[in-house]
Amino acid sequence: MDEEQQTGSAHLIAFDPGGRQLRPAPMVHFDRRELTAILNLYGKKVADGEWRDYAMDFLKDRALFSIFKRASERPVFVVEKHPKLRNRQGQYMVTGQDGRVLKRGHELENVLRVLELAVVK
Repeated sequence: MDEEQQTGSAHLIAFDPGGRQLRPAPMVHFDRRELTAILNLYGKKVADGEWRDYAMDFLKDRALFSIFKRASERPVFVVEKHPKLRNRQGQYMVTGQDGRVLKRGHELENVLRVLELAVVK
């Protein structure tokens, strides 16, 4: 597995008006296994009527999966992948609506367990 696959980063290729390729902008993303785990949990919570919408953001240093009870509100939970923290406290993190870290770790499935038990008011 190469470095790009390990970190979950991707590159956009940009061109200037003259048609010359500019330096690629790296982005962090969720791989298929990670996205499947997140969407499986999301589907269960939607079926239970707890969650209604989601958004994904892919940034230079992290990827975010935001979960909403209503589309017009702030996210109730955010699942974050931050590869630079992989060797420290773990690259996965779940935060609540108030920004508090609910769970952090090296394995996404373990981190998502906090959401299985969470009840949204």
